[in-house]
Amino acid sequence: MCGIIGIAAKSPVNQALYDGLTVLQHRGQDAAGIMTCDDDRIYLRKSNGLVRDVFHTRHMIRLLGNMGIGHVRYPTAGCFSSAEAQPFYVNSPFGIALAHNGNLTNAEELKRDLFREDRRHINTDSDSEILLNIFAHELQIVSNMEVKPADVFSAIRGVHRRCRGAYAVVSMIAGRGIVGFRDPQGIRPLVIGKRETTDGMEYVLASESVAVDVLGYEFMRDIAPGEGVFIDADGVLHTQQCAEKPELTPCIFEHVYFARPDSIMDGVFVYKARMRMGKYLAQKIMRVYPQHDIDVVLPIPDTSRTSALALSYELGVKYSEGFIKNRYIGRTFIMPGQKERKKSVRQKLNAIESEFMGKNVLLVDDSIVRGTTSKQIIQMARDSGANKVYFASAAPPVRFPNVYGIDMPSASELIGHGRDERQIADVIGADWLIYQDLEDLIKAVNLKAPNIKRFDTSVFDGTYVTGDVSREYLDHLDRQRNDTARAEKVKDNEVVELHNTA
Repeated sequence: MCGIIGIAAKSPVNQALYDGLTVLQHRGQDAAGIMTCDDDRIYLRKSNGLVRDVFHTRHMIRLLGNMGIGHVRYPTAGCFSSAEAQPFYVNSPFGIALAHNGNLTNAEELKRDLFREDRRHINTDSDSEILLNIFAHELQIVSNMEVKPADVFSAIRGVHRRCRGAYAVVSMIAGRGIVGFRDPQGIRPLVIGKRETTDGMEYVLASESVAVDVLGYEFMRDIAPGEGVFIDADGVLHTQQCAEKPELTPCIFEHVYFARPDSIMDGVFVYKARMRMGKYLAQKIMRVYPQHDIDVVLPIPDTSRTSALALSYELGVKYSEGFIKNRYIGRTFIMPGQKERKKSVRQKLNAIESEFMGKNVLLVDDSIVRGTTSKQIIQMARDSGANKVYFASAAPPVRFPNVYGIDMPSASELIGHGRDERQIADVIGADWLIYQDLEDLIKAVNLKAPNIKRFDTSVFDGTYVTGDVSREYLDHLDRQRNDTARAEKVKDNEVVELHNTA
C-alpha cells in the first residue's frame, strides 16, 4: 500500500508536498520521495525512511517549482531496496515522472512487451516503472511538440487497454502539467481538491481526502474509476472518462485498516463505517454468546479503536484502553522475517496491568492476518493478569492473498487459510474468537454509498474483481512473498548496499 499526492499551484509546492506526505504517512513508512518541476527543470529527492527522515532543509530548498508529485511506500512483493523508491522518471517524451499506488497483475507480460516492441528498458523490479513506461510510450505515439489534453487522455486510454490490476496514479509532465488517473475498477483511491488564489486556481490530487483538508484545499470529489485528470501549466483542469467499461469496485480493506478515520472514500466516511463495523460485530456476539461474561472491551491500537468503542456501547460493556502504543515502530505484518516480527510486537505495545487484572477481557482488532501479533497480544493480556481473554475481529477471516497492492503474506502463511474459527482461536490462544461476517462488513461500509454496487473482497472470499488472476499467478506471488523469499531478498539488498558504499 502506498500514498500519492500531486499539486499544480501558483507558488512553490515543496512544503505542501512534504506536509501532504506526512498526512499520508500511515499508508507507507518504508520510503518517501518528492519530484518537482521549475520551468523545464526536474528536481528529485527520494530515499528509504519516514518523510521526516528523508527530507532535510538542504533537500527542501532544492525542490523548486510550482508543480510536483510525491509518494510514500511500504515494500511490495519482497522489495526493500531504496532503488525502488518513487517517483520514477523517464526523459522521453518531454520528461515524465510518475508515482503509483496499487499492483499490476500482468507486469511480467508488460515488461516483455516494453522491451521487445516499445524498445524500453526497465531498471528495477517495480511495476510502477513499468506503468510509467507504458504511459510514456502511449503519449509519445500521439504527441508532437505540444502536450494537449486529448493527447494525455489518449495515453491514459492506452494504459487502460494494456494494464491489468489496480493503479491510482499521479504523474508530472515537465513544464506541461500534472496528470492523475485511476484503474477502471477504482480499486485504489484517488481524490481531487481545489483552492482559489489571487493568481488563479490551484489543484491537489491525493490518495485520501484528509490530505486535501489539511493542506487547506476544498474537497471536490473522488476521481471516477477509469477517469483521467490533467491540470495544464496554466492551471486549467481537464477531465475525461478514459475506460471503455468502468465499474466502481473499491478495495474494502481500505476501510478496515489502511485509511485514516477522518477520510472520505468514494462517498463513504471511514469513521462512520468503522463505527458500524463495531455495532454489527456486537450484534453477532449477542447472537452467538448471549450469556457472555465480558467485563471490559479493549482495543488493540490504533485502527480498531473506533470499532471497539461502538462495540462496547452496543454490548453495554465498559470500554477501556489496555495497551499503550509506541508510535515509532512500523506495522508488523510487512516485516521481512518471522523472528523480527515477533520481536517488534513487544516493542510496539505495552499493557496496563490494572485494566487486565482478574478480568474477562474482549480484545478488538481490525483484522487478523498472520495471527503472530494476535498471539503475542493475547499472551501479554494473560501475563498482565487477565482471567479470560476473548478476541474479536472487525473483519472476516483473511484467507487469500491480496494482488492489488497490499503486500500480505503468501496464502500458506495466513492464519485464516485452511482453518476454521475454533482452530484459529487455539493457535492464537484465545478462549473464544469471533469474526465479522462478510455481509455485515459490506453493509457497514456501503450503508451510505449506494453508488458502490460491489467491493473487492478478495482477501476474504478469493474473488478477484479484475477477473484475470490465475492459479499460476497466485503461485508466483506465493514464491515472492513467503518468509524464505523475503529473507533472501533482504540479504541480496544488503550485499548491494555494501557494494555500493564500499
